[in-house]
Amino acid sequence: MMRRRTTLLTGCTALALALGATACGGGPVSAGGGDKALSGQTVTVAGVWSGSEQKNFQKVLDAFTEKTGAKTQFVSTGDNVSTVVGSKIEGGNAPDVVMVPQVGVLQQFAKKGWLKPLSATTQQSVDADYAPVWKKYGSVDGTLYGLYFKAAHKSTVWYSPDALTQAGVKAPKTYDEMLKAGHTVSDSGLAAFAVAGQDGWTLTDWFENVYLSQAGPEKYDALAAHQLKWTDPSVVKALTTLGKLFKDKQLIAGGQKEALNTDFPGSVEKVFGPKPEAGMVYEGDFVAGVAHDQFGKSIGKDANFFPFPAVDGGTAPVVSGGDAAVVLKDGKNAKAGMKLLEYLATPEAAAVWAKAGGFLSPNKKLDLASYGDDVTRATAKSLVGAGDSVRFDMSDQAPAAFGGTKGTGEWKLLQDFLRDPSNPKATAAALEAAAAKAYQG
Repeated sequence: MMRRRTTLLTGCTALALALGATACGGGPVSAGGGDKALSGQTVTVAGVWSGSEQKNFQKVLDAFTEKTGAKTQFVSTGDNVSTVVGSKIEGGNAPDVVMVPQVGVLQQFAKKGWLKPLSATTQQSVDADYAPVWKKYGSVDGTLYGLYFKAAHKSTVWYSPDALTQAGVKAPKTYDEMLKAGHTVSDSGLAAFAVAGQDGWTLTDWFENVYLSQAGPEKYDALAAHQLKWTDPSVVKALTTLGKLFKDKQLIAGGQKEALNTDFPGSVEKVFGPKPEAGMVYEGDFVAGVAHDQFGKSIGKDANFFPFPAVDGGTAPVVSGGDAAVVLKDGKNAKAGMKLLEYLATPEAAAVWAKAGGFLSPNKKLDLASYGDDVTRATAKSLVGAGDSVRFDMSDQAPAAFGGTKGTGEWKLLQDFLRDPSNPKATAAALEAAAAKAYQG
């Protein structure tokens, strides 16, 4: 299953420029050892990945085995990682390491006392090789529990170059220009956007990019921490801005009803599949993985992107996501699990998946030559270059009950808003009620 927190992009210089990219380099660094010191031990790793992501992560685990002698066992949790891991802990069958896709879940695990602080070796790697923002998102109350191994770039709008060329439009620089370009695309015969409304998480990503650009990073941080209420005028304004797109039947392939029946892979298919229905699809860099793997598109030629445009004179947003490795106290092999994290913190480990594709690393020391194509190389460079201006996916920072559970909380309320975007104030009030309940829990 292709998941929301994935990675792979195209070499659009506009993105690198928009993010003020800086060059990064440095060759592989050894994870130490190589003496098979962990022979006979097995490290159990739980994570959301399946399909090609699981297969590629297994290559990283195999490289760890080669280096240390420890065997590994990967358990796929599906999207509800907190529920699955909680039940395994209660059942006395805790994994050693969990790849956590949500900051809110990492915080919950830490506050329940489930996690071990990361070793001094891993902390040194994070301090030296990562922008401080990644340490911040991996820490709870000043203690580092999570290592961000895999990152996603979630401020990219993907399009068919043919569709935009035929309509005579160029990549827009502002949200209003994007809607205007969408109408021009629509006039030429294709809907402007495929929207994956069946997956509520895609709608949270739409909201977050609009909100970060329109309201600014300080309010974004306050709303993410629920220090600002969802009834704040800035939220109502962002919903109103998003509602302009949602209620415009010319802009959405099949209208709102069809959008609510379209999942994420389906939205990519509507743009890059054999029977295109739309010219553009908003989502993270992982769109490229689906366009390439499922529909044989050449990234940079048949599929390209522009940075999510600035809203109302704000700065173009840079929203990210990622998967953090944590070590559980109750794991039978937590010590060997800690050694795995020391390895995952190295450029050497990141290079294994970078070569396989569908991956971005926030590690500044990873040599960009490790990535298999120019498109991903440029994206990785821009993500690392964005440094501390990156803001982590807001719904991932929330308690899972609000920001990360199918059929409830923010996912469900934004689906309701897509169905009927006529009352942003009422939606904001419903979001606040759900958030207040979740943040108390």
